[in-house]
Amino acid sequence: MRADSTRLGLTRNTADNSRRSFTHIMASKGRPYRSVLVEGFEVLIGRGARENDALTFGVARATDSWLHVAGGTPGSHVVISNPDRVEIPGSVIERAASYAAWYSKARAAGWVEVHYCKVSDIKKPRGAPAGLVQLQRHKRVRVRPAAPLDGPGEDDPEPP
Repeated sequence: MRADSTRLGLTRNTADNSRRSFTHIMASKGRPYRSVLVEGFEVLIGRGARENDALTFGVARATDSWLHVAGGTPGSHVVISNPDRVEIPGSVIERAASYAAWYSKARAAGWVEVHYCKVSDIKKPRGAPAGLVQLQRHKRVRVRPAAPLDGPGEDDPEPP
């Protein structure tokens, strides 16, 4: 865990041994996720399987919303940061879902079903490979895949 955390640019806060006590110390290009602002909400997009795990279980908080394409299709984990614990507007969920669809193997599809839930509803099965999670409960939304508004660039995660 320590080697992976160091490689991802995360360090454990020594005063608090909880799994969510990681502190981000890397420059934006080295982060395990990309950040996009949508209607005042920060949307974080994972870059790969290990980075998805770091985002979901190290960076995201229990009250944040988590999104991923349905049906076991490989893709980025997407988190809508919600530090104020307010209701997230449907338009923000749909935009974040379109990013989840864009950064997945379903990118070429016309419409993609995306599951979303609170981070607290996600569990990692014992022995599961990086990026694999189990949802306790979730909702669904169908969206068209769309890249973030600033368009793809060299800092964007590669589709899986």
